[in-house]
Parts: sequence; structure tokens; C-alpha cells
Amino acid sequence: MSTVPTGTWVEIERVILRPDQRAPNIPEDTARTPYVMRVSGWLLEPAAPGQPARVRTLIGRELAGTLKTVSPSYTHGFGEVVPELLDIGTAGGKP
Repeated sequence: MSTVPTGTWVEIERVILRPDQRAPNIPEDTARTPYVMRVSGWLLEPAAPGQPARVRTLIGRELAGTLKTVSPSYTHGFGEVVPELLDIGTAGGKP
């Protein structure tokens, strides 16, 4: 496992609530899962993936967690186009 140098853009993860700390009225499958925070920022000191790390975020917050990803990218999308929604907000509908 190689050490990631200070100043590298990384993602850390921290468990906010363990399953036994979650609200009793949430769905069973959700209740079995920890509530996790993932944050990207610049590494404040060298760390290896899977090890404790501290980062400074874009807005200057300093947070600690487990180093998960080096140079994280965004992989989310907004799904398929919904044709019925395309006319919303247009003055006269379709061109």
C-alpha cells in the first residue's frame, strides 16, 4: 500500500451512525446499514488508502475519516430523459 502525499485531492469516509444508533422507525434494510459521510478534500498529511486521514474541503473545513479514494470523480447522473417533463417552463410548449 503506497502513501498518498500531502495536498492530493482525495475522498474520506466516516461512519456517522452505526446500525444500532439509527432511528427505530426506518426501513429494516436501511437500519442494518451504517449512516456514512463521504467528503472530498486536500490531504493534510501523508496517508495510505484504508488508513486514517485528514482533509481540508473546498470551503476550508478540516475533517477526519478513512482514506477511500485518490482523485475521486463524480459518477452520478440524472437518469433517462422524461419526455413529459421537457415542456415544463417553456412559454409555448414545443418549438
